[in-house]
Amino acid sequence: MKKIISLFLVLQLLAACGVKKSLQYIPDLSQYDTILHDSLKTQNGLRTLGESSVYKNEFGLHELISKGNPYQIGQAQSLLLDTFKQQQEKYFFDRIQEFVPDEKKLKTMLGFLRFYNRNLISYITPEYQAELYGGAVNMSPKYDFMAKSFIRSAYMHAAHDIGHAMQDLMLVGCSSFALWGNQSADGKLLIGRNLDFYLSDDFAKEKVIYFVQPEKGYNYMSISWPGFTGICSGMNDQGLTATINAGRSKIPFSAKTPISLLVREIVQYAPTIEEAIAIAKSRKVFVSESILVGSAKDKRAVIIEVSPKKFGVYEVKEGQPLICTNHFQSDAYKKDKRNKKQISGSHSQYRYERLQQLLNIQAVSPEKAVGILRTTTGLNNEDIGCGNEKSLNQLISHHGIIFQPEDLKVWVSANPYQLGTFVCYDLKTVFASPRKDTIALFCDTIQRSDFLATKAYKDYELFKQKVKEIDGAIKQQQPLSGFNPETDLIPLNPHLWFAHYKAGKYFYTFGNYEKAKNCFEKALSMEISSVGEREMVKDYLKKSRKKLK
Repeated sequence: MKKIISLFLVLQLLAACGVKKSLQYIPDLSQYDTILHDSLKTQNGLRTLGESSVYKNEFGLHELISKGNPYQIGQAQSLLLDTFKQQQEKYFFDRIQEFVPDEKKLKTMLGFLRFYNRNLISYITPEYQAELYGGAVNMSPKYDFMAKSFIRSAYMHAAHDIGHAMQDLMLVGCSSFALWGNQSADGKLLIGRNLDFYLSDDFAKEKVIYFVQPEKGYNYMSISWPGFTGICSGMNDQGLTATINAGRSKIPFSAKTPISLLVREIVQYAPTIEEAIAIAKSRKVFVSESILVGSAKDKRAVIIEVSPKKFGVYEVKEGQPLICTNHFQSDAYKKDKRNKKQISGSHSQYRYERLQQLLNIQAVSPEKAVGILRTTTGLNNEDIGCGNEKSLNQLISHHGIIFQPEDLKVWVSANPYQLGTFVCYDLKTVFASPRKDTIALFCDTIQRSDFLATKAYKDYELFKQKVKEIDGAIKQQQPLSGFNPETDLIPLNPHLWFAHYKAGKYFYTFGNYEKAKNCFEKALSMEISSVGEREMVKDYLKKSRKKLK
């Protein structure tokens, strides 16, 4: 026993040394010119720094073109976005503090993150280390208590992976598809996807479209938020696209390659599916993820399925749509217990089947593809409420995006969610022409959703606010003055199970067990998003009935 305790103490000491070393790490920048040769200039809304520039168009999208070595690209992106990037970091850490409001628990969590991420930097390529270091030049010192800016930036690029690994917290729970041949309107490859990533309304305010001209690799575009150089959705000038969908993961011992940086490498360096697969195989990841890769050169798409111990590639026959939600489909995962649980217990299979229904048509155009991404109804067009996770459009998306790889065209949604205007960009002209202002093709925009003008949309936004108020009341154990969930909450979203569950929880918290029971019973009669959530409602119903005895 003494030997075991001694070994444990030695391992702790070694780990502590490893953590300290990782927090002090500085990348080797000797091969790069790191001197800032130009000053920031602003004219008619166009902000420039040397050959890099950013312009916020009339739809609220930041169009950022950056060029140079890795350090210069990171530095230019950071300086051009400036306060937007600092705001984004604030929104990110504000959300963490909402999750963990207790200072002692937050300190413990940060200590664990430092330990868990002790090897993270070693799995990030020197090129991307240099870019992250350049991008850390103007990060706020307010959060240095967690880690210095460069290390903190690396943590933020692995945030999805870490949350996903620790609790299967799939912050990226998305739906995507690819069509070609007789399924698309022009016979060419067409790809659509929703990035259902949500931290807060504030976090989703500023969308950045990055157009990058690196010294090595291919020019590419991606869409994300200020300060994020990884890729969740992107395409290079060879017509190679990549998007990510989370799967179910086993908890690993430490962080490895962040998925967003693996996808960044694929988009920057792969012209074909074969080379994308080779890059994916070469990196060690620490979560399970589906990467839908489309290729103009191959005129088709596949799904690369990566996890810490398995690797698979899923393809479909000619004439069939390629559909990707949040479970694996390749032979490598057919017997995987976690994947089977994901299929049976989550909303992934439901969304997969809904996409099958919606894609059972011919000649899908970009406009029709956008309509599919905006669909809120469930299977067989059933009204399952606004914001149901079984919907393709969960009304939480950071963005929707459409790719036409063979034409090098891409449509990106403006706020809110994927309901705003889909703005078109042509990579053939973006990287070829000098800019004066916007680089969008306004003549090819796809109009904002009519749903935005409806009472149902306004009610949904009010519903979200009421849910926050209820959560606050429950947390403070203080009922809301004059508030009745039956009249003030449920009518705003009557077909959503969560509305009835939340009303029931409010009634239960403040002692009205009869009404709580009725609300939970109603919720159970509706389309609940997952098996786990159904069990949660059942548990509250059981408690309510017990209170009434």
